[in-house]
Amino acid sequence: MTFAIAARCADTGRIGVAISTRALGVTARCPFIVPGVGVVVTMARTDPRLGPLGINLLKLGYSARRALEEISTSDPNVEWRQLCVIDRDGNAVARTGSLNKVWSGAVTEKNLVAMGNNLKSEKTAGDMAKAWRAGTKLEFAERLMTALEAGRDAGGQNGGQNSAGLVIYDREIYPYYDLRVDAHDEPVGELRRVYQLYQPLADYYYGRPGAPEAFGREEEWLAKQGKKSPIIDK
Repeated sequence: MTFAIAARCADTGRIGVAISTRALGVTARCPFIVPGVGVVVTMARTDPRLGPLGINLLKLGYSARRALEEISTSDPNVEWRQLCVIDRDGNAVARTGSLNKVWSGAVTEKNLVAMGNNLKSEKTAGDMAKAWRAGTKLEFAERLMTALEAGRDAGGQNGGQNSAGLVIYDREIYPYYDLRVDAHDEPVGELRRVYQLYQPLADYYYGRPGAPEAFGREEEWLAKQGKKSPIIDK
């Protein structure tokens, strides 16, 4: 019972997933991303072992479609799963197992999969895709967040949501964004709040490891950039 948008930015090569579900700790089990390689998302009665398997296949040069075929063949319980893969070229595919009875499915196109299982209706996935298409002028993280909010506003999943997360990778082996909310009555709204707190410093935390002296302290960097932090600049 999960809905998610997985996407690749055609301009920057960034890869990200925004996701929400009723269970706790959704980002611990579902999105698997390696920069310059691709993304695998495992959902429904998920098996987190399938994520690393798919990533390893992408590293070997498998296309998204071929990787998904191999994952599906390797899993005797694949009809309980929902899976998607986007490769380094933006080729995107998804598979929803036949044992997911309440509306479950995906919208796939170049650089995008909007999908979910046990949803209120197909509108959840469809509206996420529409929001993504409409957000071409938005920064990548904002575009993902807006799409996730559209899925929630379209009804989300049956049983409501308790956890949500935003994970984005750029070029480095560590994430550009890795934000999560657990055990919250409105996790997508809370994720938005956390995202807005983090966003002014995202470039700072991402760039500082390679140039700690140049980046200085948070407040110094913010001042140079003409930015303000809702936390630091109280």
